[in-house]
Amino acid sequence: MAAPLSFAAMAERKTEEQPLRVVQLDTHVVLKIVKHCKEGFPTLVTGQLLGLDVGQTLEVTDCFPFPSRNDEEDGEGDGASYQLDMMRCLREVNVDNNTVGWYQSTVLGSYQTIELIETFVNYAESIKRCVCIVYDPQTSARGTLTLKAITLKDTFIKAYKEGNLTGEKMREAAISWKDVFDEIPINVHSSPLATALLHTVEPNTIADGRDFARLDLSVGPLLEKNLEFLNDCLDDVVAEQQKVSFYHRNVARQQQQQQQWLQKRRQENAARRLAGEEPLPEEDPALFKPIPEPSPLDVYLINNQVDNYCQSINHFGAQTLEKLHMLDGLHKARVSV
Repeated sequence: MAAPLSFAAMAERKTEEQPLRVVQLDTHVVLKIVKHCKEGFPTLVTGQLLGLDVGQTLEVTDCFPFPSRNDEEDGEGDGASYQLDMMRCLREVNVDNNTVGWYQSTVLGSYQTIELIETFVNYAESIKRCVCIVYDPQTSARGTLTLKAITLKDTFIKAYKEGNLTGEKMREAAISWKDVFDEIPINVHSSPLATALLHTVEPNTIADGRDFARLDLSVGPLLEKNLEFLNDCLDDVVAEQQKVSFYHRNVARQQQQQQQWLQKRRQENAARRLAGEEPLPEEDPALFKPIPEPSPLDVYLINNQVDNYCQSINHFGAQTLEKLHMLDGLHKARVSV
C-alpha cells in the first residue's frame, strides 16, 4: 500500500493536473503597473509579479518595478541583487513574495519577440506556471485599458527546450503560429473594504465634459501607427519567404552537385575495378554538408504580430463606428427637441 501524500504534495499534484484558467489581479497591482508604465513611457519598463498559484487561478497580489537600464549602467545597483533585496523586504513585512511572473510595457502590442520567449523559458526552470502582464500605455490613453496576461503553451515550450524548431519537426508536433502564445483572461479583484470605501466617497454628479470626451473620434493616429507596423510586418513576412526560397534553391543545387559527383565517382570506381584496384568510397560527408534550415520561429512571431495588429485595427474601427452611430442618434434627438 502506497504511503499517503502530504498536503503540500497533494496541492502540487492538483496544480499540475489543472490548467490555468484565470489571472486574478488585485486593484492596487493594476494601479502600480499602470503608474510605472506611464511614467517610463516611451521607454519600455518591466517589473516583478508576486502572488499565489491556487488551482486554476493565478492570484497576483503585489508587484514591484525593476530598476531601469540607465540606473544599472550608472552603478546604482544590480538587477538580480535588487530583486532579491526587494523580495526579502516584502517577506519581512508579511507580503506574498512568491514569484508568479513579470509585467512589461509595450508599444501598440509589439511584444511577440524571441527575448520574451527566452524569458518565459528561464522562468519555467524554477516556476511551473508563470504569466507576463503586458500593458500598452499609448493605447490605454485613448480610453481603452489594454492589459493582457500571456503565457507560452506547453507544447511549444517542450519543442523549444528540445531544440526542434525546424519546419519538419514543427509539422510533426502539430505546432502552428497560433500555438506559441496563450492569452489568459484577467479578473480584477477588489477587497470588500475598498469597494465599500469607493461607494462611500463617490459623489453624486451629473454628466460633464469629461464624460462626453469618451465620444472622441480621434483614433486616426492609432490606426495609422497600427497600419504602419502592419506594413512593416508584411515586409518581414516577404523577407522570411525569400529566405525559405533561397534555402530550397541551395538544397536543390547541392543535390544536383551531389548527383553529378556520385555519377563521376561511380565511373571512376568502374575503371578502378577493371584495373584491379580498390574502389573509392561513394560517400564524402565532408564534401556535402547539410544546409541548415531556417527556423520557422521568426515567421511564427511575425504572424502573431500581424494577427495582433489586425485585431487592433478591427477593434478601433468597430469602436469608431459605434461612436458615430451614438453621436448620430444624439444629434437627431437634439434636432427633434
